[in-house]
Amino acid sequence: MNPRRHARFLMAVSLLALTAVFLHARGREIPPARAPLSSFPKALGTRSGIDYPIPEDIRQVLGNGDFLWRLYPDPTGAPDVDLFVAYFASQRAGDTLHSPKNCLPGDGWFPIQSDEQEINAPGVPPFRANEYLVAKNSERRLVLYWYQAHNRAEANEYWAKYYQVADAIRYNRSDGSLIRITTPLAHGEGMESARQRLLQFVGEVTPQLSRYIPQ
Repeated sequence: MNPRRHARFLMAVSLLALTAVFLHARGREIPPARAPLSSFPKALGTRSGIDYPIPEDIRQVLGNGDFLWRLYPDPTGAPDVDLFVAYFASQRAGDTLHSPKNCLPGDGWFPIQSDEQEINAPGVPPFRANEYLVAKNSERRLVLYWYQAHNRAEANEYWAKYYQVADAIRYNRSDGSLIRITTPLAHGEGMESARQRLLQFVGEVTPQLSRYIPQ
């Protein structure tokens, strides 16, 4: 195993173990009230969403959480945007967020390029999100994703785990979420065009999230 990846793996395992110890020592978690993701607005900007049913075998892999998988087509015929949100009210019983960089290759999508993007959206503090350009055969998709919990958005999964431990100690809460937004690149389309499409959509999504992801 690559030494750098091995170090990251050990860090993640250590953080998960530490989380388990602290959460076991605390009482039952009572996360704040929130709206179910099924009630997330279907109308965003000029787009109207269409729900994707999540197959049962995938739900079993994801664990005991609240999930939204929705396609937002563009009425002008421009490429659509795909929104996936996963929320876990507690991550103490083994249910935890799955990193898209691990899940996408399992679905046949392989990364070509990766980076981080600064997100400046209305109503929320600036934050950074992961950006991946992935490919499957001749198809390409641009992916943005980040972790969000307790009024904090974080691109780095290891920092997200660190904050999970810290918040478990301070607030007796291990709830958290993953937001992933993707769009296909049309034939001959450049990354910048697809990126602007995603960033515009992010600006429509983020002001809505506080109803579904407790602060």
